[in-house]
Amino acid sequence: MQEFVGIVCGQCDALSPLGAPRCVCCGHELTASHAPKHEAVASTGLTEEELMEQARNYVCQECSSPVPSGHKFCGACGATVPEEIQNAQTKYFSSMQAPGKARLTLIRGDQQGIDDGFSYLLQGQEHIVGRADAQILFLEDNWLSPRHANFIYRGDKLVVRDEGSLNGVYVRVRGTVPVTVGSQFLCGEQVFRLDATPKDTSGPDPDQTFFYSSPKRPSPFRITQILAGGLEGMVFCARENVARIGREDADMNFPTDIYMSGSHARVEAQGSNFTLTDEDSRNGTYVRIEGEKELAHGDYLFLGRQLLRVEMTS
Repeated sequence: MQEFVGIVCGQCDALSPLGAPRCVCCGHELTASHAPKHEAVASTGLTEEELMEQARNYVCQECSSPVPSGHKFCGACGATVPEEIQNAQTKYFSSMQAPGKARLTLIRGDQQGIDDGFSYLLQGQEHIVGRADAQILFLEDNWLSPRHANFIYRGDKLVVRDEGSLNGVYVRVRGTVPVTVGSQFLCGEQVFRLDATPKDTSGPDPDQTFFYSSPKRPSPFRITQILAGGLEGMVFCARENVARIGREDADMNFPTDIYMSGSHARVEAQGSNFTLTDEDSRNGTYVRIEGEKELAHGDYLFLGRQLLRVEMTS
């Protein structure tokens, strides 16, 4: 072991050589009032873990100056950083940036002990998310199934697969996406379903008496709000080929939904085909996937009450 003495900077706590006029880290002026510090550095016989830790905080053996990670030479005296330290640096950083791998970052959740911004590295082949029978657990989310979704690598692609969950996997819409009758989607805190127009039942009874009702208008489709427990809430029968959803001035308005934008999303009919478009909403529109879906860097997903972002390494 080799012992050296340095000066601790009062500004950033970095260690500088004795006699140095300024901190080698932040440039703060050093005075006699700054306390000296003794350190011990092993130049040989370190374990692989110790080498990697030393690579993060290497101190030059010639002048006792700290050398930033990734530097091959000491900035104070020009001494060469030992090759084993340089190799340890490379190995240390590569484990966090494995090409083709991804991680999930929690953007918004409600789990005690799990802060927003927490990341889950996807280093295996399969990664189950759920409430109980899973590798990535959200124990308090009662909207998650025990085994809810699986993140899988297929070659160099990451896909998410719904594991037969009750409430599904929702992926944020980028612009406009195709949807079909029965598709479910999220706007703000509301859940919707695209439904076909019901069959015409306005004919008379057997005795030729017609049912008295409000005037009936043609409708190409309708949007149904889904309430807790699967009950149906607000239903809008589109009069034209477009139905708009928002907080105000839309066909379906939700003025008390703080996550809903003024003009949030729209559904359009084009013949027998349908599309869902996000109207540049602040919090996004999410569509429930069928089976599995390929993911890209920057995709957002709702699993139960957890909002997650996909981050891919290059």
